[in-house]
Amino acid sequence: MLTGGKVGLRARHEDDIPILRTELYDDVVNGSRSEAGPWKPITPGSKDPRLVVDDTKETSVQFSVVELEGGSLVGTATFWGIDTHNRAAHIGLGLLPAARGKGYGKDVVATLCHYGFVVRGFHRMQIETLADNVAMLRAAESNGFVREGVLRSSAWVLGEFLDEVVLGLLAKDWNPKT
Repeated sequence: MLTGGKVGLRARHEDDIPILRTELYDDVVNGSRSEAGPWKPITPGSKDPRLVVDDTKETSVQFSVVELEGGSLVGTATFWGIDTHNRAAHIGLGLLPAARGKGYGKDVVATLCHYGFVVRGFHRMQIETLADNVAMLRAAESNGFVREGVLRSSAWVLGEFLDEVVLGLLAKDWNPKT
């Protein structure tokens, strides 16, 4: 398990799946805001790739996020779009509603940075998030990510187009103490 100050990133356990499905992916608003496509329900027992991890896939790494104190599941963290040639990846996270507003997001991003830059040797990491996702913007920027651009009206979310912000962080600019 990778450990941060408040959270740990570990392999997905079978017991995590019903909680993640119920608290993250069955929520139409949250699901619509966090996915690149339209929300759709996940059938219990399905092999939906958001829940069931395929360890043979080289382009992504998925973690369950747990509190260090007590070990409770608090969300998910993902490296996706891993480009081994250019040593780059995208990161994302989703916190259960009860875990939001506790500083876990900042800690998850910091722990993902450690994994990406130290363990995997990435040169660049990138985040795309909705422009009104203040919590993710704060978590990213407090870990050194820089706003690189805005994709105007690029995300269709619940009946309207929203802007997305692209943030990037290079290994040479990463400060593990932030």
